[in-house]
Amino acid sequence: MEKKPLILVTNDDGIRAPGIRALIEVMRSLGKVIVVAPDRPQSGASHSITINVPLRLEKVVQLEDYEEYSCNGTPTDCVKLGIKAVMHCHPDLIVSGINHGSNASVNIIYSGTMAAVIEGCMAEIPSIGFSLLDYSMHADFKPSLPCIRKITEQVLKNGLPFGVCLNVNIPNVSSKEIRGIRVCQQAGGTWQEDFDERTDPHGRDYYWLKGIFVKIGDGHHTDEYLLENNYVSVVPVHTDMTAYEAIPQLKYMDTDA
Repeated sequence: MEKKPLILVTNDDGIRAPGIRALIEVMRSLGKVIVVAPDRPQSGASHSITINVPLRLEKVVQLEDYEEYSCNGTPTDCVKLGIKAVMHCHPDLIVSGINHGSNASVNIIYSGTMAAVIEGCMAEIPSIGFSLLDYSMHADFKPSLPCIRKITEQVLKNGLPFGVCLNVNIPNVSSKEIRGIRVCQQAGGTWQEDFDERTDPHGRDYYWLKGIFVKIGDGHHTDEYLLENNYVSVVPVHTDMTAYEAIPQLKYMDTDA
């Protein structure tokens, strides 16, 4: 009998979020699943790790082909603990999500969902992050599940290039409106931010971040463009952050000791 693939599932919205429940449903149909996810929302945690307080794991479920643990750390902590303290081995695949909201364009930099994926990639494990363009905790994930299953099956079968993971974003439309899946590049963009200054009941000032996302450029091969046109976007992401094209332009800095 063919051995089932071992799949580690995590997220940044917390172990109780509907998105991870939908992702678990798909992954359990594909292999043996171990869930290690934050015990509370960690959106915007990026690639942070916990170093000042003890990390704890709480076993929630244990079945023959399924285990579930909550962790008081970040998504990156969850991947590290999942590999080192729970599995004691490398899984065949790491998946993160389904995130409530977009991780397209520069949002990947802030994303806890994608930080978990990048951590898996650094450990040389095929890793995929899934996000639905709906921030609501009542989001309908059903239209996204066939695409998630298809992409996951392809990665389990074919693997990923060395040092590459996937950032998958799914438009918030019905199944009939999804036009397909496209591998593409990350769109340019920026957040125009400000702070809402307020005063608490004790007379102390505090600040609440607010802002709007502004797309830069209008390339037809970017994730933002494809999502606007009801395609699922798949952006290959690598951990090497070297700006190779800038090296020749900066050679004037080279000096001998």
